Amino acid sequence: QVQLVESGGGLVQAGGSLRLSCAASGRTLSTYGMGWFRQAPGKEREFVGTISRSGGSAYYADSVKGRFTCSRDNAKNTVYLQMNSLKPEDTAVYYCAADRSGWGGASRARYDYWGQGTQVTVSS
Repeated sequence: QVQLVESGGGLVQAGGSLRLSCAASGRTLSTYGMGWFRQAPGKEREFVGTISRSGGSAYYADSVKGRFTCSRDNAKNTVYLQMNSLKPEDTAVYYCAADRSGWGGASRARYDYWGQGTQVTVSS
């Protein structure tokens, strides 16, 4: 069992930056592929980015490509989402998720464990 806790959300002006963290307990994250998803009010939870268990590969939704970066520190059992050039449409609750297979990916169905989410609000 893996427990995931996100932090780092908040209110930021458009054009600003935030870094989200996802800390794990219960198991080492080094064997898990990790993903970030977000859910805006009234919308489906959508894929943001994913990073492989080694951190060697990552890919992103088109809507955030070039602005957001996933990274991980397996020694600290933590993954990160660096968000730059934030836009009002990035406003959502952001969730991290862990995939036991180690690959991650864009599909919610691949993930076995989810955090409780952290709110990000971008003002115009």
